[in-house]
Amino acid sequence: MMKIQIKEVTNIKDLKKFISFPLHLYKNCPNYVPSLIKEELEVLDKNKNPVFEHAQATYYLAYKEGKIVGRIAAIINTYEVEKLHKKKVRFGWFDVIDDIAVTQALIEKVKAVGLENNLHYMEGPVGFSNMEKAGLLTEGFDRLSTMITLYNHSYYKNHLESLGFKEEKVWVENFFKVPEELPEKVTRFSKLLQENKNFKPLRFSNKKEMEPFVRPMFNLLIETYSALESFVPFSEKQINFYTQKYLQILNPNFVTCILDENQEICAFAVTSPSYAKGLQKSRGKLFPWGWYHLLKASKNFDTAEYILIGVHPKYQKKGITAIIFTEIFHTLKKYNIRFVETNPQLVDNLNVQLLWSDYNPITHKKRKTYIKTIC
Repeated sequence: MMKIQIKEVTNIKDLKKFISFPLHLYKNCPNYVPSLIKEELEVLDKNKNPVFEHAQATYYLAYKEGKIVGRIAAIINTYEVEKLHKKKVRFGWFDVIDDIAVTQALIEKVKAVGLENNLHYMEGPVGFSNMEKAGLLTEGFDRLSTMITLYNHSYYKNHLESLGFKEEKVWVENFFKVPEELPEKVTRFSKLLQENKNFKPLRFSNKKEMEPFVRPMFNLLIETYSALESFVPFSEKQINFYTQKYLQILNPNFVTCILDENQEICAFAVTSPSYAKGLQKSRGKLFPWGWYHLLKASKNFDTAEYILIGVHPKYQKKGITAIIFTEIFHTLKKYNIRFVETNPQLVDNLNVQLLWSDYNPITHKKRKTYIKTIC
């Protein structure tokens, strides 16, 4: 039996290998969409990402016959452990060849980190917080991935379940065709809310116009999702970090904000042209030609992705999404977009699931996190 060697990542050279491994693993996979290597370096760099003020992470590479055959990150969010009293070690950035012995060797490293820190169970794949990719793909392997979701081979699920893991959280992703017209009740209710409740939609034509609203949107995002069981609070530096990150990548034409009668943001939605095919061609690099492929993708697309929707708790179930959908619909029509894909939504978040019910959605992907007791 060939020996599996697990090596901890301790320098930038190995960190780049850690980040690049999926590019080799999914080289011939038509539905895998890579992350940008530069962005991954920033997220995983303990000197750049402020999450490390209350989190720790250890990265491991698995080798067999001198070749990299797997990777995993063992993560402890100390805020989650100490303030929320969840004795959990997280694992993420999990990729592996179809060899359960490799998976077991990597998982054992995560278990060891958990035991060293008196933790009780492990869960993954997840990131440091709610802002990273999460959830093992369990259905929809034949569909193109999106720029903010994980893709993995179908055998990952079998590996984890064979090692005693049980499913924990479940997400679904929906796909639907943009209708020729919005349902009459949506447009009518949108008009009534604007006329009688003084809600005002904002449209942005450039990033300078949008910039003052990015931080308030992030604050509203936190308020919207803080009630979810999976939510972990952010530090002030984390909020600033993600605000600047998303300011760089958001397309202002695809961002919708709603102001209430006090001229404060009470709802927002972030959509985006699908950059999936451009990212595939970039192979994770902006240079020398990755920027060109992404630019081309931004001008030639027929699919959009719903990234986020946030509604202030005070206005939830008050129909304000009618305004959001009306505004988004105008954008979709303006750019001749034919299809929309929703990014992962927790299956038990029924309020979000109901948002798409008028558009004949098809649930075309599912993903899960898995847990296992370690003590």
